Amino acid sequence: MLVGFSSTAQAELSGSISVEQRYFLQDAIYSSQPRAQSSIGLSPEWFFDWNEGDDTLVIKPFYRFDQEDPERTRYDIREFIWTHLGADYEFRAGVGKVFWGQTESLHLVDIINQTDLVDATDFETKLGQPMVSFSYYFDAGTFSAFVLPYFRERTFAGVQGRLRPVVPISNDQAFYESDDEQSHVDYALRWKQSLDNWEIGLSYFTGTNREPLLISTGNIEDGDFELFPYYELIDQYGIDLLWINDSWLYKFEGIHRESETVSFFAGVAGVEYTWVGALGSDDDIGWLVEYQYDERDSNFFVPSQNDLMVGLRWVWNDFDSTQILFGFIQDLDNTNSYNAFLEASTRMTDNWKWTMNGYFFATEDIENPYYFIRRDDHLEFNVEYFF
Repeated sequence: MLVGFSSTAQAELSGSISVEQRYFLQDAIYSSQPRAQSSIGLSPEWFFDWNEGDDTLVIKPFYRFDQEDPERTRYDIREFIWTHLGADYEFRAGVGKVFWGQTESLHLVDIINQTDLVDATDFETKLGQPMVSFSYYFDAGTFSAFVLPYFRERTFAGVQGRLRPVVPISNDQAFYESDDEQSHVDYALRWKQSLDNWEIGLSYFTGTNREPLLISTGNIEDGDFELFPYYELIDQYGIDLLWINDSWLYKFEGIHRESETVSFFAGVAGVEYTWVGALGSDDDIGWLVEYQYDERDSNFFVPSQNDLMVGLRWVWNDFDSTQILFGFIQDLDNTNSYNAFLEASTRMTDNWKWTMNGYFFATEDIENPYYFIRRDDHLEFNVEYFF
């Protein structure tokens, strides 16, 4: 829908309404948790442009109502961002989203936006981040600088939600290393360049870690045990690489992170081969293999220290954009610990689309993060209408 509001500017309204049904394949470990979970999502988008397209404003609010978990029912501003384009630069200010990375199974360098963990299982859904950024385009690549004046806390499932530890993580109180807490100003730099068949990214971030530690108070026997997120200050150096060689993609992401409590390296490396026009059809079939490594001990947010992912991507290349992605991740230190995911989607009409996601967890090791959600295997069915 286009709406002209001056001789040099126009506005466009679009968005989607979705109905989602989660079904858990096993009864819950903890009391008050449902077997099924229904929700409705609303995601409108307003797009304004003027100055012959050199200036744009994007507004993307988001609202979800969840039948079971009050912590999943909430409103968020995903984007409220003004962008100005110059001859060789881009300036952005507001609430925005930024993605960095190349690999499929894990995004280590992607640190600007906070994860909306209560909304999606796969760590892919992000909260909007207040920011001011400047990008300069030149022959040697793109250099970007970010000022992030406000911190967004990670979201967690409540008492009635699934996919949580034995005691829910508090959404009401968090602790910080910085006395400025959420008002601490973070900074980030990134350089990206495409050279022949290579894509190279180097990044630096200093500020509040998006990935919290968990601290506890009280004890379970007395019934006053609580878990709270604790956000450290960190310095993180990152690199992401992509090499394209005919039908082969070689990918790598690595980070070195330093904080008051730990200094470590983590990396993920892999390869993807695509069989174009498989069996004489229009379909493309891809095989993926990625290795995940992390020097840290296992914790609730770091399940992959020495793991191998194998996957299959099947793209129909049809008018309805039908595709399936399946991945299986094996813990190489413990054969009884693994997880898997399934993502499938297609359009039903120009305005309607359905998706199905599946997430599966298995471990017998009480020190493995998946132990707390070992009975939370589930399928998500989503029908979405676009306007």
